[in-house]
Amino acid sequence: METKLYVGNLSYNTTESSLRDLLSQAGTVQSVDMIMDRDTGRPKGFAFVTMGTQAEAESAIKMFNEKVVDNRPLKVNIARPREERPRNSGGGGYGNRRY
Repeated sequence: METKLYVGNLSYNTTESSLRDLLSQAGTVQSVDMIMDRDTGRPKGFAFVTMGTQAEAESAIKMFNEKVVDNRPLKVNIARPREERPRNSGGGGYGNRRY
C-alpha cells in the first residue's frame, strides 16, 4: 500500500526532480506534489511525496527527517489526511460593506 509523506522546510531551490532523486534512496517514489504559491508561482517550501509501500515511507522518515539539505533541516513525516474546510460563505469583509 502506498503511503503519502509530508516533506517540509524545503529550500525554495528544491525541484520535484531533486526531491524525487533524494527520496528514491529510501524506495520507490510514486509521485511528488510540490506545493506552489498561487500568486507568485514559486514553491511554498513543502511537498507531498507518495512512496510505494509503508516500509519505504518509514525508511524515508528515518533517513531524511532532520537531515540538512541545502542548509535546511528537512521535516519528513506521514501526511495527515486533508481536513475538510467549510466553503467560503462570502466572509472576509470584501463585498460585505454597508455604506
